[in-house]
Amino acid sequence: MSALPRGLDDVAALAAAAPFVGLLLTIALAPLVAAHFWHRHYGKCATFWALASLVPDVVRNGASAVLHELTATALIEYLPFILLLGALFAVAGGLRLTGAPHGGPAVNTAMLALGAAMASFIGTTGAAMVMIRPMIRANRHRRRTQHIFVFFILLVANAGGALTPLGDPPLFLGHLRGVPFFWPLAHLWAPTVLVAGGLLFLFHAIDQYVHRRGRDQDPPVLPEMEKLGVEGAVNLLLLAAVIAAVLLRSAWRPVATVTVLQVEWGIGEIITDALLLGIGVLSLLLTEERVRRDNEFTWGP
Repeated sequence: MSALPRGLDDVAALAAAAPFVGLLLTIALAPLVAAHFWHRHYGKCATFWALASLVPDVVRNGASAVLHELTATALIEYLPFILLLGALFAVAGGLRLTGAPHGGPAVNTAMLALGAAMASFIGTTGAAMVMIRPMIRANRHRRRTQHIFVFFILLVANAGGALTPLGDPPLFLGHLRGVPFFWPLAHLWAPTVLVAGGLLFLFHAIDQYVHRRGRDQDPPVLPEMEKLGVEGAVNLLLLAAVIAAVLLRSAWRPVATVTVLQVEWGIGEIITDALLLGIGVLSLLLTEERVRRDNEFTWGP
């Protein structure tokens, strides 16, 4: 029950949205109007808005209730989410596709379809990391490539991650709240095929048009054909371990718990979180440094 009169409670509820709006506007505008400041202090800006979001809740519900809710969110939602994201980031950063087939419309469409399919298993961020450099190499002979990377963002970094909780953060948060692991695959495969198929069809038509015009105006310099290969293959096994850890979290729920600031933290959740952390560390240890260097892997955004 709110501790404030109805009118003030409504104002506080409205104010609770202000930090979120502020964060979105900061992310959208700061790189344009204060790029140097943003790139040096974006972490501080995000922390400011995160802390500001707590103020309306403290006013409405009191500090102790907010601390309890913050602890529960950190342990039950944020920690497993960031560990999953970190594990997938490390694993994908250790996978390197070598070679560069000639980037014509058919090849580009196939590579976008492959990246979109990968996104549901290694996350949209991971699939983008794995596929972006092969896509650049495949099209290094072409003058007009902007449309390729617009569709890359739409397909690989967004729509492709809709089929499992590994693909997109909202689906994983739903999984943590009890949505079955295979629910997205069972219920979203048709919309995903419709959206991805439509985008791929549209891309192929546009790329074919651009490719033909480019060929007419400026004879392309064709690179030597190279076969695709995979380096850092140990990360494929670690990817399977990530999937197993996420499935284990939902299937194994021992009754034992640890209490942290009056929040019950399940032993099963602790163990699966530790597994994700261990998988990420193993990826860093087992992947050749050369592979990550060639991938230009960093922890920065």
